[in-house]
Amino acid sequence: MTDTIINLETVNPIEFFGVNNRKLDLLKKKFPLLKILSRGTQIKLSGAPEQIDQAKEKIDLIVQYMERNGDLSDNYFEQILGGDDAETIDNFVDRNPNDILVFGPNGKTVRARTANQKKMVQAADRNDIVFAIGPAGTGKTYTAVAIAVRALKNKLVKKIILTRPAVEAGESLGFLPGDLKEKIDPYLRPLYDALDDMIPADKLGYYMSTRTIEIAPLAYMRGRTLDNAFIILDEAQNANDLQLKMFLTRIGANAKAIITGDPTQVDLPRNMQSGLSKAARILRNIDGIAHIELDEEDVVRHRLVKAIIKAYNKDGEEQLAHQQHNEGHQPRHYRDYNNKKEYRE
Repeated sequence: MTDTIINLETVNPIEFFGVNNRKLDLLKKKFPLLKILSRGTQIKLSGAPEQIDQAKEKIDLIVQYMERNGDLSDNYFEQILGGDDAETIDNFVDRNPNDILVFGPNGKTVRARTANQKKMVQAADRNDIVFAIGPAGTGKTYTAVAIAVRALKNKLVKKIILTRPAVEAGESLGFLPGDLKEKIDPYLRPLYDALDDMIPADKLGYYMSTRTIEIAPLAYMRGRTLDNAFIILDEAQNANDLQLKMFLTRIGANAKAIITGDPTQVDLPRNMQSGLSKAARILRNIDGIAHIELDEEDVVRHRLVKAIIKAYNKDGEEQLAHQQHNEGHQPRHYRDYNNKKEYRE
Protein backbone atom coordinates (compact mmCIF):
# COMPACT_ATOMS: atom_id res chain seq x y z
CA MET A 1 0.00 0.00 0.00
CA THR A 2 1.50 3.30 -1.13
CA ASP A 3 0.37 6.93 -1.40
CA THR A 4 0.78 9.35 -4.29
CA ILE A 5 -0.20 13.02 -4.48
CA ILE A 6 -1.02 14.60 -7.86
CA ASN A 7 -1.07 18.38 -8.26
CA LEU A 8 -3.68 19.99 -10.54
CA GLU A 9 -2.13 23.45 -10.62
CA THR A 10 -2.35 23.81 -14.42
CA VAL A 11 -6.14 23.26 -14.64
CA ASN A 12 -9.23 24.48 -12.85
CA PRO A 13 -9.78 21.94 -10.03
CA ILE A 14 -13.51 22.74 -9.89
CA GLU A 15 -13.80 21.85 -13.58
CA PHE A 16 -11.71 18.70 -13.01
CA PHE A 17 -13.75 17.43 -10.06
CA GLY A 18 -17.11 18.47 -11.55
CA VAL A 19 -20.30 19.78 -10.01
CA ASN A 20 -20.85 18.11 -6.63
CA ASN A 21 -17.65 16.11 -7.34
CA ARG A 22 -19.44 14.21 -10.09
CA LYS A 23 -16.30 13.63 -12.16
CA LEU A 24 -14.35 12.65 -9.06
CA ASP A 25 -17.04 10.04 -8.36
CA LEU A 26 -16.55 8.67 -11.89
CA LEU A 27 -12.82 8.38 -11.19
CA LYS A 28 -13.51 6.51 -7.94
CA LYS A 29 -15.92 4.19 -9.75
CA LYS A 30 -13.26 3.42 -12.38
CA PHE A 31 -10.71 2.52 -9.67
CA PRO A 32 -12.71 0.99 -6.80
CA LEU A 33 -9.63 -0.59 -5.20
CA LEU A 34 -8.02 2.81 -4.64
CA LYS A 35 -8.75 5.32 -1.94
CA ILE A 36 -9.04 8.65 -3.73
CA LEU A 37 -9.21 11.94 -1.81
CA SER A 38 -9.27 15.51 -3.10
CA ARG A 39 -8.07 18.62 -1.30
CA GLY A 40 -7.73 21.98 -2.99
CA THR A 41 -5.63 21.48 -6.12
CA GLN A 42 -4.41 18.02 -5.10
CA ILE A 43 -5.57 14.41 -5.48
CA LYS A 44 -4.26 11.76 -3.10
CA LEU A 45 -4.22 8.15 -4.33
CA SER A 46 -3.76 5.28 -1.85
CA GLY A 47 -3.51 1.63 -2.85
CA ALA A 48 -1.50 -0.90 -4.80
CA PRO A 49 1.29 0.63 -6.94
CA GLU A 50 -0.02 -0.84 -10.23
CA GLN A 51 -3.49 0.59 -9.57
CA ILE A 52 -2.01 3.99 -8.75
CA ASP A 53 0.00 3.95 -11.99
CA GLN A 54 -3.13 3.20 -14.03
CA ALA A 55 -5.13 5.96 -12.31
CA LYS A 56 -2.27 8.43 -12.69
CA GLU A 57 -2.07 7.69 -16.43
CA LYS A 58 -5.78 8.51 -16.84
CA ILE A 59 -5.53 11.65 -14.73
CA ASP A 60 -2.56 12.82 -16.83
CA LEU A 61 -4.62 12.34 -20.02
CA ILE A 62 -7.50 14.34 -18.54
CA VAL A 63 -5.16 17.13 -17.45
CA GLN A 64 -3.55 17.26 -20.92
CA TYR A 65 -6.98 17.53 -22.53
CA MET A 66 -8.06 20.31 -20.19
CA GLU A 67 -4.81 22.22 -20.72
CA ARG A 68 -5.50 22.27 -24.46
CA ASN A 69 -9.28 22.68 -24.48
CA GLY A 70 -10.17 24.39 -21.22
CA ASP A 71 -13.29 22.53 -20.17
CA LEU A 72 -14.24 18.87 -20.20
CA SER A 73 -17.77 17.43 -20.23
CA ASP A 74 -18.82 14.51 -18.02
CA ASN A 75 -19.23 12.44 -21.17
CA TYR A 76 -15.66 13.08 -22.38
CA PHE A 77 -14.31 12.56 -18.87
CA GLU A 78 -15.95 9.13 -18.79
CA GLN A 79 -14.76 8.26 -22.30
CA ILE A 80 -11.16 9.07 -21.41
CA LEU A 81 -11.45 6.91 -18.31
CA GLY A 82 -12.92 4.06 -20.37
CA GLY A 83 -10.40 4.14 -23.22
CA ASP A 84 -7.66 1.55 -22.88
CA ASP A 85 -5.65 2.04 -26.06
CA ALA A 86 -3.71 4.59 -28.04
CA GLU A 87 -6.88 5.77 -29.81
CA THR A 88 -7.99 7.43 -26.57
CA ILE A 89 -4.96 9.71 -26.68
CA ASP A 90 -5.53 10.41 -30.38
CA ASN A 91 -9.22 11.17 -29.88
CA PHE A 92 -9.02 13.35 -26.81
CA VAL A 93 -5.53 14.73 -26.32
CA ASP A 94 -3.12 14.75 -29.26
CA ARG A 95 -5.29 16.88 -31.50
CA ASN A 96 -3.78 18.75 -34.37
CA PRO A 97 -5.19 22.22 -35.17
CA ASN A 98 -5.63 20.93 -38.74
CA ASP A 99 -8.27 18.52 -37.40
CA ILE A 100 -10.68 21.42 -36.90
CA LEU A 101 -13.42 21.27 -39.52
CA VAL A 102 -15.18 24.57 -38.86
CA PHE A 103 -14.86 27.60 -36.61
CA GLY A 104 -18.40 28.34 -35.50
CA PRO A 105 -19.93 31.45 -33.92
CA ASN A 106 -18.09 32.86 -30.88
CA GLY A 107 -14.93 30.96 -31.78
CA LYS A 108 -16.43 27.51 -31.21
CA THR A 109 -14.41 24.76 -32.88
CA VAL A 110 -16.13 21.87 -34.60
CA ARG A 111 -14.10 18.75 -35.22
CA ALA A 112 -14.40 14.99 -35.50
CA ARG A 113 -14.29 13.68 -31.94
CA THR A 114 -14.03 9.91 -32.27
CA ALA A 115 -12.03 7.47 -34.37
CA ASN A 116 -14.94 6.63 -36.68
CA GLN A 117 -15.93 10.28 -37.07
CA LYS A 118 -12.35 10.95 -38.20
CA LYS A 119 -12.73 8.08 -40.67
CA MET A 120 -15.85 9.84 -42.00
CA VAL A 121 -13.83 12.99 -42.64
CA GLN A 122 -11.04 11.08 -44.36
CA ALA A 123 -13.51 9.06 -46.43
CA ALA A 124 -15.31 12.23 -47.58
CA ASP A 125 -11.98 13.75 -48.63
CA ARG A 126 -11.11 10.70 -50.74
CA ASN A 127 -14.50 9.63 -52.09
CA ASP A 128 -17.51 11.27 -53.74
CA ILE A 129 -20.12 9.20 -51.85
CA VAL A 130 -19.92 8.08 -48.21
CA PHE A 131 -22.33 5.87 -46.30
CA ALA A 132 -22.15 6.58 -42.54
CA ILE A 133 -24.26 4.04 -40.69
CA GLY A 134 -24.66 3.71 -36.93
CA PRO A 135 -26.92 4.19 -33.91
CA ALA A 136 -28.33 7.42 -32.51
CA GLY A 137 -25.94 9.85 -30.87
CA THR A 138 -22.81 8.86 -32.79
CA GLY A 139 -22.50 12.26 -34.49
CA LYS A 140 -23.24 11.07 -38.03
CA THR A 141 -25.39 14.05 -39.00
CA TYR A 142 -23.33 16.63 -37.14
CA THR A 143 -20.04 15.45 -38.63
CA ALA A 144 -21.55 15.25 -42.12
CA VAL A 145 -22.87 18.83 -41.89
CA ALA A 146 -19.48 20.05 -40.63
CA ILE A 147 -17.73 18.40 -43.58
CA ALA A 148 -20.18 20.05 -45.97
CA VAL A 149 -19.81 23.50 -44.37
CA ARG A 150 -16.02 23.18 -44.57
CA ALA A 151 -16.28 22.35 -48.29
CA LEU A 152 -18.49 25.40 -48.86
CA LYS A 153 -16.20 27.75 -46.94
CA ASN A 154 -13.18 26.39 -48.85
CA LYS A 155 -15.06 27.02 -52.13
CA LEU A 156 -14.85 23.34 -53.10
CA VAL A 157 -18.61 23.40 -53.79
CA LYS A 158 -21.09 26.18 -54.55
CA LYS A 159 -23.96 24.98 -52.39
CA ILE A 160 -25.06 22.57 -49.68
CA ILE A 161 -28.24 20.52 -49.96
CA LEU A 162 -29.50 18.79 -46.82
CA THR A 163 -32.41 16.42 -47.14
CA ARG A 164 -34.41 13.91 -45.11
CA PRO A 165 -37.34 11.61 -45.82
CA ALA A 166 -40.43 13.23 -44.26
CA VAL A 167 -41.49 10.12 -42.39
CA GLU A 168 -43.30 10.35 -39.06
CA ALA A 169 -41.99 8.47 -36.03
CA GLY A 170 -45.43 7.22 -35.02
CA GLU A 171 -47.04 10.61 -35.58
CA SER A 172 -49.04 12.22 -38.37
CA LEU A 173 -48.00 15.18 -40.49
CA GLY A 174 -51.60 15.94 -41.37
CA PHE A 175 -52.49 16.97 -37.84
CA LEU A 176 -49.65 19.46 -37.52
CA PRO A 177 -50.60 23.14 -37.95
CA GLY A 178 -49.41 25.37 -40.80
CA ASP A 179 -48.54 25.04 -44.46
CA LEU A 180 -46.34 22.32 -45.94
CA LYS A 181 -43.06 24.04 -44.99
CA GLU A 182 -44.24 24.51 -41.40
CA LYS A 183 -45.29 20.87 -41.27
CA ILE A 184 -41.98 19.62 -42.66
CA ASP A 185 -39.57 21.88 -40.74
CA PRO A 186 -39.78 19.94 -37.43
CA TYR A 187 -38.48 16.86 -39.25
CA LEU A 188 -35.55 18.87 -40.58
CA ARG A 189 -34.80 20.57 -37.24
CA PRO A 190 -31.63 18.53 -36.47
CA LEU A 191 -30.10 19.87 -39.67
CA TYR A 192 -30.92 23.46 -38.71
CA ASP A 193 -29.46 22.87 -35.23
CA ALA A 194 -26.17 21.63 -36.67
CA LEU A 195 -25.93 24.63 -39.00
CA ASP A 196 -26.63 27.02 -36.09
CA ASP A 197 -23.50 25.67 -34.37
CA MET A 198 -21.32 26.30 -37.42
CA ILE A 199 -22.50 29.45 -39.18
CA PRO A 200 -23.44 32.86 -37.65
CA ALA A 201 -27.18 33.54 -37.76
CA ASP A 202 -27.01 36.47 -40.19
CA LYS A 203 -24.76 34.60 -42.63
CA LEU A 204 -26.87 31.46 -42.37
CA GLY A 205 -29.96 33.54 -43.15
CA TYR A 206 -28.22 34.93 -46.24
CA TYR A 207 -27.16 31.45 -47.38
CA MET A 208 -30.71 30.17 -46.96
CA SER A 209 -32.28 33.14 -48.80
CA THR A 210 -29.91 32.72 -51.76
CA ARG A 211 -30.35 28.91 -51.73
CA THR A 212 -26.62 28.47 -51.18
CA ILE A 213 -27.79 26.20 -48.37
CA GLU A 214 -31.01 24.34 -49.04
CA ILE A 215 -32.89 22.10 -46.63
CA ALA A 216 -35.73 20.12 -48.15
CA PRO A 217 -37.64 16.82 -47.91
CA LEU A 218 -36.27 13.95 -50.01
CA ALA A 219 -39.30 14.04 -52.33
CA TYR A 220 -38.18 17.49 -53.54
CA MET A 221 -35.00 15.96 -55.01
CA ARG A 222 -36.86 14.10 -57.78
CA GLY A 223 -36.04 15.28 -61.28
CA ARG A 224 -33.08 17.43 -60.27
CA THR A 225 -29.41 17.21 -61.20
CA LEU A 226 -27.22 18.45 -58.37
CA ASP A 227 -23.95 19.89 -59.70
CA ASN A 228 -21.18 21.58 -57.68
CA ALA A 229 -22.96 20.65 -54.47
CA PHE A 230 -22.38 18.84 -51.21
CA ILE A 231 -25.49 16.75 -50.58
CA ILE A 232 -26.43 15.03 -47.33
CA LEU A 233 -29.23 12.50 -47.05
CA ASP A 234 -29.99 12.15 -43.35
CA GLU A 235 -32.11 9.41 -41.72
CA ALA A 236 -31.71 7.34 -44.88
CA GLN A 237 -33.18 4.28 -43.16
CA ASN A 238 -36.57 5.94 -43.75
CA ALA A 239 -36.09 5.97 -47.52
CA ASN A 240 -37.33 3.02 -49.50
CA ASP A 241 -35.40 1.31 -52.29
CA LEU A 242 -36.71 3.52 -55.11
CA GLN A 243 -36.20 6.73 -53.12
CA LEU A 244 -32.57 5.89 -52.35
CA LYS A 245 -31.91 5.03 -55.98
CA MET A 246 -33.55 8.31 -57.00
CA PHE A 247 -31.36 10.27 -54.56
CA LEU A 248 -28.11 8.60 -55.58
CA THR A 249 -28.80 9.26 -59.27
CA ARG A 250 -29.31 13.00 -58.63
CA ILE A 251 -25.58 13.51 -58.04
CA GLY A 252 -24.02 15.61 -60.79
CA ALA A 253 -20.61 16.94 -61.77
CA ASN A 254 -18.26 18.04 -58.97
CA ALA A 255 -20.70 16.86 -56.30
CA LYS A 256 -20.21 14.90 -53.12
CA ALA A 257 -22.76 13.09 -50.98
CA ILE A 258 -22.95 11.62 -47.50
CA ILE A 259 -25.77 9.23 -46.63
CA THR A 260 -26.39 8.73 -42.92
CA GLY A 261 -28.77 6.33 -41.23
CA ASP A 262 -29.56 3.95 -38.40
CA PRO A 263 -31.07 0.65 -39.63
CA THR A 264 -32.47 -0.04 -36.14
CA GLN A 265 -34.76 3.02 -36.22
CA VAL A 266 -36.91 2.54 -39.30
CA ASP A 267 -40.18 4.52 -39.16
CA LEU A 268 -41.60 3.30 -42.48
CA PRO A 269 -44.99 1.53 -42.62
CA ARG A 270 -44.78 -2.20 -41.99
CA ASN A 271 -45.52 -3.04 -45.61
CA MET A 272 -42.57 -0.93 -46.84
CA GLN A 273 -38.91 -1.92 -46.54
CA SER A 274 -36.01 0.43 -45.94
CA GLY A 275 -33.61 0.72 -48.86
CA LEU A 276 -30.56 1.66 -46.81
CA SER A 277 -29.16 -1.80 -46.09
CA LYS A 278 -29.62 -2.90 -49.70
CA ALA A 279 -27.93 0.23 -51.07
CA ALA A 280 -25.00 -0.12 -48.68
CA ARG A 281 -24.66 -3.79 -49.65
CA ILE A 282 -24.84 -3.57 -53.45
CA LEU A 283 -22.66 -0.43 -53.65
CA ARG A 284 -19.98 -1.65 -51.25
CA ASN A 285 -17.33 -2.57 -53.84
CA ILE A 286 -17.66 0.45 -56.13
CA ASP A 287 -14.58 2.65 -56.33
CA GLY A 288 -15.37 6.16 -55.05
CA ILE A 289 -18.03 4.99 -52.57
CA ALA A 290 -16.90 4.57 -48.96
CA HIS A 291 -18.67 2.90 -46.04
CA ILE A 292 -18.15 3.91 -42.41
CA GLU A 293 -19.83 2.03 -39.57
CA LEU A 294 -20.18 3.82 -36.25
CA ASP A 295 -21.08 2.11 -32.97
CA GLU A 296 -21.82 2.89 -29.32
CA GLU A 297 -18.17 3.82 -28.76
CA ASP A 298 -18.79 6.88 -30.97
CA VAL A 299 -21.70 8.18 -28.89
CA VAL A 300 -21.09 11.82 -28.00
CA ARG A 301 -24.43 12.63 -26.39
CA HIS A 302 -25.32 12.07 -22.73
CA ARG A 303 -23.29 9.27 -21.16
CA LEU A 304 -26.49 7.23 -20.67
CA VAL A 305 -27.14 7.05 -24.43
CA LYS A 306 -24.28 4.56 -24.80
CA ALA A 307 -25.73 2.41 -22.00
CA ILE A 308 -29.20 2.59 -23.59
CA ILE A 309 -27.88 1.46 -26.99
CA LYS A 310 -26.01 -1.45 -25.39
CA ALA A 311 -29.13 -2.50 -23.47
CA TYR A 312 -31.27 -2.53 -26.62
CA ASN A 313 -28.60 -4.43 -28.56
CA LYS A 314 -28.39 -7.03 -25.81
CA ASP A 315 -32.16 -7.40 -25.69
CA GLY A 316 -32.27 -7.80 -29.48
CA GLU A 317 -29.63 -10.54 -29.37
CA GLU A 318 -31.51 -12.35 -26.60
CA GLN A 319 -34.80 -12.12 -28.52
CA LEU A 320 -33.14 -13.50 -31.66
CA ALA A 321 -31.53 -16.37 -29.75
CA HIS A 322 -34.88 -17.19 -28.12
CA GLN A 323 -36.64 -17.13 -31.49
CA GLN A 324 -34.02 -19.38 -33.10
CA HIS A 325 -34.23 -21.77 -30.16
CA ASN A 326 -38.02 -22.03 -30.51
CA GLU A 327 -37.85 -22.49 -34.27
CA GLY A 328 -35.37 -25.30 -33.80
CA HIS A 329 -37.89 -27.24 -31.69
CA GLN A 330 -40.99 -26.67 -33.81
CA PRO A 331 -42.24 -29.49 -36.10
CA ARG A 332 -41.71 -28.83 -39.79
CA HIS A 333 -44.47 -29.21 -42.35
CA TYR A 334 -43.79 -27.68 -45.72
CA ARG A 335 -43.86 -28.46 -49.42
CA ASP A 336 -41.06 -28.40 -51.96
CA TYR A 337 -43.06 -27.22 -54.95
CA ASN A 338 -40.16 -27.69 -57.36
CA ASN A 339 -39.76 -31.37 -56.59
CA LYS A 340 -43.43 -31.98 -55.66
CA LYS A 341 -42.43 -33.39 -52.31
CA GLU A 342 -43.94 -32.89 -48.88
CA TYR A 343 -41.92 -33.05 -45.70
CA ARG A 344 -43.19 -33.74 -42.19
CA GLU A 345 -41.48 -34.09 -38.82
